Amino acid sequence: MATFVLVPGFWLGGWCWQRVARQLRYGGHDVYPVTLTGLGERVHLATPQVDLETHITDVVNLIKFEDLRDVILVGHSGGGVVITGVADRIPNRLSQLVYLDSSPVPDGFAQIDTNTPKARAFVERVVAERGDGWRWPLPSWDELENVIGASLAGLGDKERTLMQARAVAQPFGIIRQPLRLKNPAREKLPRLGVLCSLSLSEVQEMIASGPPWARELSGPQWRFFELPTGHWPMFSRPDDVARLLDKLTAG
Repeated sequence: MATFVLVPGFWLGGWCWQRVARQLRYGGHDVYPVTLTGLGERVHLATPQVDLETHITDVVNLIKFEDLRDVILVGHSGGGVVITGVADRIPNRLSQLVYLDSSPVPDGFAQIDTNTPKARAFVERVVAERGDGWRWPLPSWDELENVIGASLAGLGDKERTLMQARAVAQPFGIIRQPLRLKNPAREKLPRLGVLCSLSLSEVQEMIASGPPWARELSGPQWRFFELPTGHWPMFSRPDDVARLLDKLTAG
């Protein structure tokens, strides 16, 4: 039996992990899907002051107050930056980091720094015009795929309806605040990159010739698994995500 803490990406709450969590619990694991401040059922706590440190603290406090140890910490999409910060704060409580169609960023980088100039300009404009200067509403499907570059593969009408019904505006402070890292102990943690939108060869090419933040995906602590689908595998291939996570506990 293992302990999983599941951190969602932008616009989503702990509800997005329902099918994955159900399968893991059926397998005997302890599972803690996180809803970060200002999202999901905690949307009423959204304010302009919510930032990356808020979300890192959300997860750190969950792990501490539940007295969890040997945690397999999973971060989807933007949740990858959050779990990197958590690993810096409490590496002794974790056993492994799983980046689900996600990646870490280095010290001093913000999530928005990983976007193309076109995507960054789009996000900043939408936040200013539609989000009162501090929220990023869920984009249209066309914007997600053709501006942000998030693959919609595997999302049928049912999945899209669910996302649109429950997604809430993302506090922008999480996206623009740089990540601050101080604890080298985090670098010893094993890391699994679950590749859904990109192939392993594409990721390797990006590491070799891409932006500085992509180099965070290299090193002996990394291994990768390809799970071809779109950017939201907890909706498009939840059973496969659960099986993959379960296999991490074997032996």
